[in-house]
Amino acid sequence: MQGKGEKQDMNSIQKLIEIFGHFPGIGPRQARRFVYYLLTRNNNVVEELSKHISSLKKDVASCADCRRFFEKRHDKTELCNICTDQNRDRGLLMIVQRDIDLESVEKNGGFNGIYFVLGGSVPILEKEPEKRIRVKELTEFITNKFNPPSQSYGEAKEIILGVNFNPEGENTADFVKKIITPLLKPATKISMLGKGLSTGTELEYTDPETLKNALKNRG
Repeated sequence: MQGKGEKQDMNSIQKLIEIFGHFPGIGPRQARRFVYYLLTRNNNVVEELSKHISSLKKDVASCADCRRFFEKRHDKTELCNICTDQNRDRGLLMIVQRDIDLESVEKNGGFNGIYFVLGGSVPILEKEPEKRIRVKELTEFITNKFNPPSQSYGEAKEIILGVNFNPEGENTADFVKKIITPLLKPATKISMLGKGLSTGTELEYTDPETLKNALKNRG
């Protein structure tokens, strides 16, 4: 017969397995391995992990323009370092699905424009696509910041739809294109990454040279 303490421990294990199982790309077996790995570590490791998880929301903010997550600075600015960089080509915008896609392009793609992070994707046959990505924030950004010339943003030249080269990514691109096209001037080009990317490719796992070529040969 299980004791009260043992039953509580098992509940904690199962709950953590369930939480880890919700992580992208993590199945039940991997989630279970994570939990038992933590159980074999000393208390300092577990306490440090717990501390960083607890402070994550306090130390990280969402950029008011591009919506990427960035570490808060002492000046309490609402913009990330990319959006405040005056050397960026502000007439060139890349729309990506996730923060990790932005990081991949930024690290490997040779892109010098600005970004907007959708925060997700639109599955095929989705009945409420506006609930899956940042539609309101995107339209506000294009209307108020990217499209009209201003002191901080130049004339809008091109929007690159930097989505994953798979059916869900293409569906997301089609939906976004329908939203933004009426907001843009006729001279503003809308292009796609894709040339050089194999079907099924996710930007997160694309090698640097392929990503550079896809950006260079976009259409």
